[in-house]
Amino acid sequence: MVKAVFFDRDGVVNEVIDRGENFFVGEKKVRFTAPHHHSEFRFKSGIKEVLEAVGKLGYLRILVTNQPDIAYGKLPQEQHERIMAEVKNLSFDDIFICFHRRNDGCLCKKPLPGMLLDAAKKWNIHLPSSYMIGDTDNDLLAARAAGVRSVIVSDGRNDHLEPDSRIQDLLSILEIIN
Repeated sequence: MVKAVFFDRDGVVNEVIDRGENFFVGEKKVRFTAPHHHSEFRFKSGIKEVLEAVGKLGYLRILVTNQPDIAYGKLPQEQHERIMAEVKNLSFDDIFICFHRRNDGCLCKKPLPGMLLDAAKKWNIHLPSSYMIGDTDNDLLAARAAGVRSVIVSDGRNDHLEPDSRIQDLLSILEIIN
């Protein structure tokens, strides 16, 4: 069996966008979102180096991301494809995306562990030896449900969460998994 580091996309791989106090997705008020246009997309500092180093340590690098904004009409398909073309240039071993809305009943949408479990089945991943790096409660809950260790990238919005580990920057993950 192999081990993996699962990465959330928005807030871990790339910056989130502050939409202000009165922005809604569906009927839910949200302040921070994924980029809705390629011009908003910016990689987080150090992500390329972290992915390379994680791979050298013998971990699979798997992206697991909720991307419901297409279904909500906030993100045009063409813009999503342009953003993902950049993400696919990174050294991920695999990418799992859930496009469902929050009330669609999908088993892969975080906080449910479906994407992590699907990856584990596909790649023969030993989940207790693996990690999930995220920035939200959905990432933390998916990690717990899948039986992987949770790591939260601190950003001031998630100080209330209680992960297995907390890091201030992406490079710090290397101290945890090494």
